[in-house]
Amino acid sequence: MEQQPGQTLRERTREAVRAEVRRAALALFVERGFDETRTEDIAAAAGISPRSFFRYFATKEDVLVSGSIAFGAHVRAALEQRPADEDLWTSLRRCLDPVLDVMDADPGYSLAMMRVIMSAPSLRAAHFEKHLAWEEMLRPVVAGRNGGDDLRASVLTHAAMAALDSALFEWVRQDGATPLGQLADVVFETQAGMRTV
Repeated sequence: MEQQPGQTLRERTREAVRAEVRRAALALFVERGFDETRTEDIAAAAGISPRSFFRYFATKEDVLVSGSIAFGAHVRAALEQRPADEDLWTSLRRCLDPVLDVMDADPGYSLAMMRVIMSAPSLRAAHFEKHLAWEEMLRPVVAGRNGGDDLRASVLTHAAMAALDSALFEWVRQDGATPLGQLADVVFETQAGMRTV
């Protein structure tokens, strides 16, 4: 994640350490497997104590998903900035561009992360929880543009998260051969062909 405006030096330092721990953890997850890697192993690889590890992450799963949940605020902001007269399904596709841009900036890391997430049931569950959190953030914006229809907003945001997952899973299956954004376009266009929005 890039540095955010207004962050203090302490906050920037904390984010730098978190990023270092994430990279050390991912390397171990790839090498040993998620379930076989202990928090003590991650701490040692990152050069911090096990106690310090828990100052940055509540659980081993949080190493890979905690930042993604918080990133939902960027997705919501991107949706709020879309033109009010734009087709809602198009807006939902385009509001995911910040996510895809971050993943495209370091595809090797992103592919490895998604492979690990897909390999462990606890991480798949955490990934699903992340999408539920994003849906909660997006639904009021969609409802506001959709005449206050909460049920329809819920269906659309859930479908958008399912489309994102489909693109991610295909991206991993292809080992990144097709750009993630292009796959997302195909999936969203395919779903748009099945409904009228």
